Amino acid sequence: QVQLVESGGGSVQAGGSLRISCDAYRYTYSWYCLGWFRQAPGNEREGVAVIGSDARTSYADSVKGRFTISWDNAKKSLYLQMNSLKPEDTAMYYCAATMTTRCYGLNIPFSWWGQGTQVTVSS
Repeated sequence: QVQLVESGGGSVQAGGSLRISCDAYRYTYSWYCLGWFRQAPGNEREGVAVIGSDARTSYADSVKGRFTISWDNAKKSLYLQMNSLKPEDTAMYYCAATMTTRCYGLNIPFSWWGQGTQVTVSS
């Protein structure tokens, strides 16, 4: 059973940076597909960024140019570097993973999910 464990969340002032991580235990597939999602209170969960085994990435329009997703296959760790943070980025951030050769866009039916890490941006 794949297990995803997020870390690195916290509080930061607007304009600041934060990097969150996700360790993927027992995730050993060649065709990997991983992503970051977020959910703020009262809002639906939304896709933030996705990365596939061909290194193709997809981002939500709201984070393009500010967030960068990356995957260290040796460490089995997923990262989200968040720069120029805004108060509207405040949310619980979730890591997700699946196995597919078609890892394009944000609307992918991910198989495994982490418990989340909180990111709070103050103005």
